Amino acid sequence: MAIEHARIRAVRKPWGSIDLRPWSNMRNDGIAVGELWFQRPAINAPDPALLLKLLFTTEPLSIQVHPDDAFAQSIGLEHGKTEAWYILSATPGAKIAIGLKRRLTTAQLRASIGDGSISDLVQWRRVLKDDVIFVPAGTIHAIGPGLVIAEIQQRSDATFRLFDHGRQRELQVDNAVAAADAGPPQPQSVPRRLTDARTLLVDSPQFVWERIDLPPKSNWELDAEHETWVLVLEGCARIGLTNAFVGEAIFLEADGASIEVGPEGMKCLIAYLGPKPRSNLLQNLDGWSAGSPLRDQPSTPSHHRAIAGSPVRSMEARS
Repeated sequence: MAIEHARIRAVRKPWGSIDLRPWSNMRNDGIAVGELWFQRPAINAPDPALLLKLLFTTEPLSIQVHPDDAFAQSIGLEHGKTEAWYILSATPGAKIAIGLKRRLTTAQLRASIGDGSISDLVQWRRVLKDDVIFVPAGTIHAIGPGLVIAEIQQRSDATFRLFDHGRQRELQVDNAVAAADAGPPQPQSVPRRLTDARTLLVDSPQFVWERIDLPPKSNWELDAEHETWVLVLEGCARIGLTNAFVGEAIFLEADGASIEVGPEGMKCLIAYLGPKPRSNLLQNLDGWSAGSPLRDQPSTPSHHRAIAGSPVRSMEARS
């Protein structure tokens, strides 16, 4: 049983940002921070299955791919990495890349990595605040500059670079070619309302991601049967015995927590283990309906606008 105020670990990256506000007021002495990782507060606590983080980009990241569980295990890793992004802010024209413009053969993919033409084959698309992007393992992808992103992922450091913008770092060509689905991306699911308070963003075998919008001064009960992460985007609330503000996260497992929402309401992201959204995740305690009950409905593929610290034991290799 656990209800914990997550500690934050800053990860320095040359493509990161010096100013992390409003998501963090930490002093970084003028050194760019690319990622904020949310960790359980006890150093010796078991690693969760999921990793929640914030990304801050001022330069383009490498074009890369993550393996699925089967390929990861074939090379001695515990599991692969599927992830999803929620765009917290985007400068005008900011872009992400997901998938390729056309399908390549294995030989064509290898050649495009060798001569750098892979950079012209990825599908770049503009993104806006509140867009959602699901990145299944095997999807070739990249993140451009000018973005702040909340990311949920399988806890894994399995990242294979295909192109690195001339930074002279190693490319993992063999593993990238073996792990990649060298074609256009899968259709993204449209976020859909589950109740007045809950919007389903992503449901996958690895995790479910929801956005929660709670009205001012309302009271709720959160049932975290399994590992669950809460990230506050707007407003504040008291979750269990902990006050949670913008940019802070709460970790829960095998426990329930009361949520007392502040005077400005609260908007947050909630991630928990998949594959399906939980009907009893959130209950209103004020005696009024929180919306229609959750029904089991398949996600509908669509090309909708919403495309869609201290040392740690598992180091993320995104760069």
